[in-house]
This record gives sequence, structure tokens and C-alpha cells, in this order.
Amino acid sequence: MDIQIGRGKTARRAYGFDEIALSPGNRTLDPKLADTRWTIGGIEREIPIIASAMDGVVDVGMAVKLSQLGALGVINLEGVQTRYEDPNPILDRIASVGPTEFVPLMQELYSQPIKPELIEKRIQEIKSQGGIAAVSATPAGASQFGMIAAKAGADLFFIQATVVSTAHLSPESIAPLDLAKFCEEMPIPVILGNCVTYEVTLNLMKAGAAAVLVGIGPGAACTSRGVLGVGVPQATAVADCAAARDDFQRETGKYVPVIADGGLITGGDICKCIACGADAVMIGSPFARAQEAPGRGFHWGMATPSPVLPRGTRIRVGTTGTLEQILRGPAQLDDGTHNLLGALQTSMGTLGAKDIKEMQQVEVVIAPSLLTEGKVYQKAQQLGMGK
Repeated sequence: MDIQIGRGKTARRAYGFDEIALSPGNRTLDPKLADTRWTIGGIEREIPIIASAMDGVVDVGMAVKLSQLGALGVINLEGVQTRYEDPNPILDRIASVGPTEFVPLMQELYSQPIKPELIEKRIQEIKSQGGIAAVSATPAGASQFGMIAAKAGADLFFIQATVVSTAHLSPESIAPLDLAKFCEEMPIPVILGNCVTYEVTLNLMKAGAAAVLVGIGPGAACTSRGVLGVGVPQATAVADCAAARDDFQRETGKYVPVIADGGLITGGDICKCIACGADAVMIGSPFARAQEAPGRGFHWGMATPSPVLPRGTRIRVGTTGTLEQILRGPAQLDDGTHNLLGALQTSMGTLGAKDIKEMQQVEVVIAPSLLTEGKVYQKAQQLGMGK
């Protein structure tokens, strides 16, 4: 239903995860019976949680450990891991500066060119330790480094930008990346994002996406909504994009997972997200708090180093436990940021959902609160994750 903002503009009501709740049905089940498995690009994972391709979240060690724990981590091919042979002194510098020095330092550090040999090295380091090598690049980076990553043995390739679409207009001197051609030519599955609408999701799936990322600017380290004013609250965005997935499957017989990316901090957020239709989630801040995370207790956005329009902030998230405690428990905190898998299994048991497909069908009710999704920073501060 459209709401009139003024005589010349109407708007559709959209919802964030803090405005909805999940309603129990007619049955419950033992959480041990909850099957959380899902598949992306032919790779089955026990846990439908992906660690964001952010330099403060995933390095080689985190990617390997996440694989061992049944989840997945994505490494940023345009970050410090592929610009510096030894990224540790660089990460130390990022963690040591004050707020006013942060953006200029990031712009300086990320001006160092990306080295193809380091892309190959990082992928091979992950593979040699038995990890799943999932990598990420912007559309421009994908055209340069996609085949290098595939030949090095990458398992999954994520193309990520603030907004990705198959209908991109650019100056005549700049040829946009042909997503359909890229997906067709790449010898490994390609995941495309980010988007927030039914139509774009459908078009990305038609282009050959192995999965689609949903979300524009809802994360604690992203300031796209503040800088650009662009975004759709995640509950509505996920539900719209999941509808496109279901229609695409009916038309083609092909099931393309939908991954909610951003704005998710607690186990409850993840449960609501899947109930809105997501197959999995991508999160950053909760994993940045792990002892093993490369960010030294900090988390920052991918667009922060932009020399033209920096977006994304650095937040001090601290260190609250090991990666295993955060992902699988046992929980040492009661705020929903530890044992994310246990939270999902317990919620599924409470709701009587035996697997992810049944979890996607549970009843959702509107439960407005004073905290809306647009106030992610306030929520982050409540969880000790403020700047």
C-alpha cells in the first residue's frame, strides 16, 4: 500500500528486522533436529553464515578456520591482503590512528597497487590448508582479476558493489562489465550483488548468478545510506528478492540462493532474515570481534578508501571471544552475538522448522520498536560496538 508523502510523491512502507518478530506455530522440535545446511555454487555448508569480504574480518587464517567450522569466509581481492606481501604492519597502522586520521591513512594505504601474484598466493594459502577459497572484487576488479583468481584455484567468485545491475549506463569511453558474459566465461560460480529489488534480482539470476546478495547500506560499518540516501530496509528487501528467486525457479527449474548482506548483528537478526526468505546471511561486525580476526578489534567499510567519495566508517568492536565461540559456542555473552548457529537451531526448534526451507515459511508479525533498522549505530553501541 502506497503512502502519500506529499502531493507529488508516494512511498511504499518497508520494514527492518527490528520491526518484525517470528510467531511460533503448532509444533516445536528438538533443536538438534534442525537442519541448517545449504548449498552455494555446488558447495554444501552446515552453517548458512558467510563472513564479509572486509579487511578487518577475513584473511587467510579466518577463511580456513571458517571453512573448518562449517561456514564460509570471503577474502577481499582489492584489499590489503593483495596489496602488501605482509599486511600485518598495515593492519597495525589502521588500528592505531585516531578518527580524524583514519580516512586519509586508508586512502594512502589503498593507493598501493593490487599485485596479481598476491591474489594467487592468498588463494593457494587457503587451499593448501584445506579451506574454501571464496574471493570478492568490484565489477572493475572482476574484469581484471577474475580469471587470475579462477586459475589460482578459487572456488567461488563474488562481484560486489554498493549497487549492481545488468543495466548500467556509463560514458562511451568506459565499457561496463557484461555480467552475463562474465558469468558464462568464468569456470567457477559467480555470486552477484548487491541489490534490493525484485526486478534486479530476477535480472541478475537470468545473467547467470550462482547466488545474489541483498542489502544496500544497512551495516554498522557502511555509511551509504547516510552519504547517498540509498537503501531499502532489509526485511522488505529480502522478502522482495526471495520472491524473485521463487519465481525464477518456477520458470527455469533452477534455484539461486538469496544471501542477506548487512545490518545483522545478533542470532535473532539472522533468524528473522531467514524467515523473510533468505537462504543465508553475510555478516561482518560479529566476526570482527573474534580473537582471530585481522582487524585488531576494529571493523571498517569497503568503500572507506575511495579517493573521490569515502563511505564506510571504522567502529571499535573489541574482542569478545574466539571465532568458534561466536559461531558455534559455547556462548560467553547473553546478547545474541555468541553461538550464532545455536541461536538459529534453537529458533528453528521453537518455531517447528526442520530445515531452512521450512524456516523461510514461518509466520512473521509486525512488531514496531523504538529501534529501527536505520539506527544501526545505536544498536551497535548497545552491544559495545560503538566507535
